[in-house]
Amino acid sequence: MGFGRKRKVVPFRTEGELDAMAAAGAVVGRALVAVRDAAKPGVSTLELDEVAESVIRGAGAVPSFKGYHGFPGSICSSVNDRVVHGIPSADDILRDGDLVSIDCGAILDGWHGDSAWTFGVGALGEADQQLSAATRTSMEAGIAAMLPGNRLTDVSHAIELGTRAAEKQDGRRYGIVDGYGGHGIGREMHMDPFLANEGAPGKGPQLVVGSVLAIEPMLTLGTEDTVVLDDDWTVVTADGTRAAHWEHTVAVTENGPRILTLRPE
Repeated sequence: MGFGRKRKVVPFRTEGELDAMAAAGAVVGRALVAVRDAAKPGVSTLELDEVAESVIRGAGAVPSFKGYHGFPGSICSSVNDRVVHGIPSADDILRDGDLVSIDCGAILDGWHGDSAWTFGVGALGEADQQLSAATRTSMEAGIAAMLPGNRLTDVSHAIELGTRAAEKQDGRRYGIVDGYGGHGIGREMHMDPFLANEGAPGKGPQLVVGSVLAIEPMLTLGTEDTVVLDDDWTVVTADGTRAAHWEHTVAVTENGPRILTLRPE
């Protein structure tokens, strides 16, 4: 008698659980929009953090990031060459032309939402605009690969192909940040599996209806390499070039990918 190997799948949720995650994600979406609207020259990233926390707590939710392994903020505010995990500070004052990446998470009724986006303060140069658009394109390519039957690295490969397509369109090279990527998410913010932002397709656990991943490419105008600052949190590009970061929490459904962290128009 033969015994088949147990099929490994990306963790999945019921339809009701996905609705609960979407409710948490909607809080994150509102917080991100409020932060973007408040981000003007002369405003500190600590003030942006206060805006996000107010929206989150006003919705009856709790900031996912605050206190997470000791992180002090409700958002990660990463400006210019900061890639991820920037700590909000009263001394970090926004200026015209800054490229700002905001990562935000909220817990509502025990479920997590996690999302990030990059925007400019005032007028952005062409390279910065293209970088942010390329990162969004890469994320959207990954989202499109969230289909039943695909494997984890099919999503990674799609993200990479999205980056390469943007490079061809823009006539420039983008660095895919090494060592950072997406993740499983549910009743915990960071869960297995880790989702790389590049790689060969056809490997890893299978996606099934209800599987959820946070898809989050990070691109730079230069190197793939990063350095962690002395605060043990802030990740910056090793060559000082600017970076962008886009993220959505996404579920696999029978009717195609479902974004669980939608933002109000």
